[in-house]
Amino acid sequence: MGEAAEISPREAEVLELVGDHLSNAEIGARLYISVRTVETHVSSLLRKLDVPDRRALARCATERTRPDRQRPAPALPMRLTSFIGRESERAALATMLKEHRQVTAVGPGGVGKTRLALAVAADAADEFADGVWFVDLVPVADPGMIATAVAEALGLGEQLGHDMAESVATALADRHALLVLDNCEQVVDGAALFLERLLAACPQVRVLVTSRSRLMVPFERVYPVPSLSLSSSPSADNGDKGDDGEGGDDSHGSKGSVAGGSDAVALFIDRATSVGRPLDPAQYNQVAEICARLDGMALAIELAAARYATLGLDGITAALAHPLRMLTGGSRAQDRHRSVRAALDWSHNLLDPADRALLRRVSVFVTPFTAQAAAEVTGLDAATVVDGLARLAEQSLLAVTFAPDGTRYRALETLRQYGADRLTEAGELHDNQARHLNWCLARSAELAAPRADWRARFDRAADELRAALAWAESRTEQRADAYRLARAMAELTFTRHLIAESQQRYEQAAALATTPADAAAMFRHAAAVAACRLHGDDMHRLNLAAADVARGAGDTVAAARDLAAAASNAYRFSSKFVTQLRPEEADALIAEGRELAGTDPSAGAAVALAEAGRALTHAIGSTYTHSTGAGTGTTDASDGATHTAGSSPGGPGSPGSPGGPTVQEAIGSAERAVELAHLDHDPLAESAALDTLAGALSWAGDAFAAAATARRRVELLVSASNGSDAPHGPYGPAGTHELIEALGEATEAALGVGDLPGARQWAWRLAEHPQLAEVGHRATGWLLVADTLAGDAEQALTTGLRFRDAWRRAGSPARAVLGPPAAAMATIHGLRDDQEARRDWSALLAQVDPSPWNTHGYGAVFDAIFMLHQGRPEAALERTAPEPDRVRQWTTWIWLHWYVALRAEASVLAGAPDAAARLAKARTVVAGNPVATALVERAAALLDADTERLIATASAFEAAGCRYQSARTLTLAGGDHAARGARALTDLGLAPMTIP
Repeated sequence: MGEAAEISPREAEVLELVGDHLSNAEIGARLYISVRTVETHVSSLLRKLDVPDRRALARCATERTRPDRQRPAPALPMRLTSFIGRESERAALATMLKEHRQVTAVGPGGVGKTRLALAVAADAADEFADGVWFVDLVPVADPGMIATAVAEALGLGEQLGHDMAESVATALADRHALLVLDNCEQVVDGAALFLERLLAACPQVRVLVTSRSRLMVPFERVYPVPSLSLSSSPSADNGDKGDDGEGGDDSHGSKGSVAGGSDAVALFIDRATSVGRPLDPAQYNQVAEICARLDGMALAIELAAARYATLGLDGITAALAHPLRMLTGGSRAQDRHRSVRAALDWSHNLLDPADRALLRRVSVFVTPFTAQAAAEVTGLDAATVVDGLARLAEQSLLAVTFAPDGTRYRALETLRQYGADRLTEAGELHDNQARHLNWCLARSAELAAPRADWRARFDRAADELRAALAWAESRTEQRADAYRLARAMAELTFTRHLIAESQQRYEQAAALATTPADAAAMFRHAAAVAACRLHGDDMHRLNLAAADVARGAGDTVAAARDLAAAASNAYRFSSKFVTQLRPEEADALIAEGRELAGTDPSAGAAVALAEAGRALTHAIGSTYTHSTGAGTGTTDASDGATHTAGSSPGGPGSPGSPGGPTVQEAIGSAERAVELAHLDHDPLAESAALDTLAGALSWAGDAFAAAATARRRVELLVSASNGSDAPHGPYGPAGTHELIEALGEATEAALGVGDLPGARQWAWRLAEHPQLAEVGHRATGWLLVADTLAGDAEQALTTGLRFRDAWRRAGSPARAVLGPPAAAMATIHGLRDDQEARRDWSALLAQVDPSPWNTHGYGAVFDAIFMLHQGRPEAALERTAPEPDRVRQWTTWIWLHWYVALRAEASVLAGAPDAAARLAKARTVVAGNPVATALVERAAALLDADTERLIATASAFEAAGCRYQSARTLTLAGGDHAARGARALTDLGLAPMTIP
């Protein structure tokens, strides 16, 4: 097909990762490029490799990287068949697509809608800056899965907190792209709802739909696809030009002119020539008669042409004469439909009985299948299947694709539906579907074992598994197998990061379960998946559903655990709820859980945890009211322990003060929950209890005990999972959720006590967790903070690209948890003296978090660092002017030590009269924190003009992993030390300091 298109080295890298079935966000994170850049490369590769969709691109990638390849694969694979004529239709449909945002090409099966749509999309490719994307909806039976199919074609993953339709709409919100949705007829209602949401949110997106029926929505414009053009009197004069005719590209209708202007005749000639000898121009009139009998229906013509080599034109004419005698009367559309059916009947009747049986039995496959799969599902012996598939392909009844993992076959949708009709007529539907279900169960079991090519294997099998499940779930005799497949699909889709579908499948499995214990277990898994999705209300509903099932079955212990979990999760993850649980509801859940728990240690641990959460929430609420006069509030931090950092411990009279009764009650209950869970050998229950204990200890003012508890929690989970971050590890979705939360909590707690190496260790693991691949802003936020505090500008700048790109793709959400990383990036750009970038990030910070946590908490810390670097200690002192006790409600958990230490240094450098007193107080507060202690000691050395002590703090900073502060120390020391400090700052990629 000509010379291979040039693929750049970067495109080759992207292509290889597409072959590994990574999403665009995952590819961007792997290559340190933006998702938009990935999209551009993928769109370019689709054009260069001349393939219609991402699945085909993945197959190209696999072929190009095969280890057994002897020579490079062609960059432009040949099309299976050429596109003939349709010039006027292409022009009309293209014009309509320019004028309207959603166009539906409507016509009966076999008229050629898909090929026409692909041709028009290819013609329009250059008009869409963000690409043309083809989505095959043939395998989609569930209208709710349309968005998932579109996301797969686009290389999108699911955004946490959003369903897949929202994720797609968010990703395409500012894109100028064309979507081609092929074969919508079986999901018309779902397609209409999906497109209504999509087009409302994405003003530059246009959609071309193919369907047998219109979508029936106001914004739709319908293009009825006609049959191929027929010449009323094909001119024999065209034969004077010989077989070559006018030459040129047959995709632009040159054969149509050879055949007297008939696209139908041109198609027959092209296909007949490919399977036999060329036709003589004198035969064109007979070809035209055949095409007229077939009403110009493309599929019918292709089936007839496939028989030319064995029957000749006379044989085809004779064979078609009998079944088409009945084609009289009725509408033109009905005539066209009957023409295709008659051609199918004719082709079917020419097959021998074994091939007929094979054709109808493989109709259960909704995706391309191998000969081995066909043998297992059809119940025929392997040799018969291999030979039969070859014969069916020769007759154009099956399409063949060749891939590194084997030859695959697929029937066009019209042919597949015809085969399914024949299967029903033969009375074989149930037995064949049952064999297909068993085959799918075997595939799901194979997929449970991890392998390097797991994603590709799952993606090939997923639609087949979904189709089998859709058939089995409504049949009583298949209920047990349907449950097994629904559960397997729930686990597999969670691993594939299709977590909305995972929740749906767990709930489906609960409905199909044959025992209450299985149903309750599925509801619990579904609740954990909902938590991973940040859907707290769903989590609560599913916790209660599990409790109802357990209670109804007389399992009071399990019911007690579920009721207590419903309460404790509402306390632990309040920021994930749209509707907060009312205190009286939580009290009732805890009371009933306590009553049902008896002496069981696991139920006792769950109840104790809920009581700890209630006590801690009361402590925060009473303190906040006591100190500010406001109501109860919690942060929107990373859904780890920081959800407890909602207000100040207040004074001695406050119930929530460090020594107050509610805080101590929370600590006591949490410690009891930890002990009981440990005795019960339940690491997930122990982790949950450690989470609440860490929050209570932090609120009590013991940052180091809180950090140790957070570290104990994450180490427990890592040990329990054998060090793996596998999405569906030994403890399922609940384990994944706990580990993500624990990694965030451990990072934050380590930052709070100056353990920068530990914070960066856990932050890196969090950033690389596969479940967070699509939400890079949440994954990388605390890594940005840790890198900035350590002074690693290069790493912070690289990670910042992923953070900002992901934040924009998520719709630029305003969430307080995003404030610290935004402040960190503003600071790192300030330290680099890139004021324009600092202003940009400062504006982002103001957008995501205008709260007091920014004004008086982390925002004050980062601003002070920047101001001190600029030699403006007076400004830094003013920025940290409030006494630490006055802002403790916004600094508890992470920022208190940093705030106190930087405030002390600013007071010394600004010459504040009470600098010595502030240093003395600061030493007490930060004792044990290596970075904050070094900051205070450096300030003291500056106050005393003690160069030796000052230089000693540089080593302390280096040992604590804080290279920026070490370089700053040397610069402050002056003389030769200042030159070393300046070089160190340059090595870190930072601008020179200004000495006050």
